[in-house]
Amino acid sequence: MTDDLRTVGAPTLEDVAREAGVSRATVSRVINGVRNVDPAIQEAVRQAVSLTGYTPNRAARSLVTRRADAIALVVSGAGVEGGPDAGPGKPGNGESGGGASFTAQVFADPFFGRVVTGVVDYLRPRGMHPVLMFAETSRARDEVVSYLRQGSADGALVVSTHAEDPLPSLLTEAGLPAVLYARPARPVRISYVDLAHRDGAQLAAEHLLARGRRRIATISGPLDVPAGQERLAGFRDTMARHGHPYVPIAEGRFTQESGEAAMERLIAEHPDLDGVFAANDLMAMGACHVLREHGRRVPEDVAVIGFDDSSAASACRPPLTTIRQPVENMAAEMTRLLLERLSRPDGSATSVIFEPSLVVRDSA
Repeated sequence: MTDDLRTVGAPTLEDVAREAGVSRATVSRVINGVRNVDPAIQEAVRQAVSLTGYTPNRAARSLVTRRADAIALVVSGAGVEGGPDAGPGKPGNGESGGGASFTAQVFADPFFGRVVTGVVDYLRPRGMHPVLMFAETSRARDEVVSYLRQGSADGALVVSTHAEDPLPSLLTEAGLPAVLYARPARPVRISYVDLAHRDGAQLAAEHLLARGRRRIATISGPLDVPAGQERLAGFRDTMARHGHPYVPIAEGRFTQESGEAAMERLIAEHPDLDGVFAANDLMAMGACHVLREHGRRVPEDVAVIGFDDSSAASACRPPLTTIRQPVENMAAEMTRLLLERLSRPDGSATSVIFEPSLVVRDSA
């Protein structure tokens, strides 16, 4: 009779406790993430949860834990309502808007999909979920701050798309937990993950030189942000150390179209160039397209190297030799830092810098 009654309606904590052979209080402690529970008991409770099909009542749990078990994943810009500068590119890349909407441009860039993958893969096993938010205007930024203050999300993971983005400062001034992808352009007391961009550019320069290329140019990222500055500086410094004091430069904006325009300028001014380093894969893809139009073979006539190892690197023809930025791992680490901050609110801000690596394909 008891077993029959137990199957009526949604499974309860008591059902899980009975299945695991522990008390209801122990089940509650495991489900709510209390750490000082024997690992064997934790595993028994997890198996019981799976067998019974129990789903925690998040609303009830939040009254106890004061946590929403949700994280805001915010793609932020620096525009104002109706302004011309509310457009995305890469973190802090200074990309200006075009005809497409902010959200359309975000979803068109493979970088953001990789960030989402890293965040979701880290949160899902922990029973948490990201809430995707866009903050391309001052009003939208205010909404993000209000959303967090109301407790609708426990903290924010911020992917900033503009050097002048004020959101990181707004969040820190409000005392809200947040972690940033990429070092902020201006000093802000906020945790962040980033890449050793100079080291990546050094790998690109050394690879081109090792392939016997001597008339090498570069398509930089936007030079008003740290990533663009660091990649250019690392490339130029390495070239100089190998006896090449001058490197032709054309600035791009991390888009394929800007890579095409930059390549057109370089080939017009330096028709004998035999190597190109583009500061991201989309621009490198654009460069390859222009080189083909001008009858230059890649890599026989001009070797091309990109940066990121995004889906564009594999889609390019020929496939791009590139510098890998482990975006998924960086996004997961960004998420870990935020959860650590939530568990230790008094902890200090920190930074984690990832190492790039060279991925050799057919373009160089």
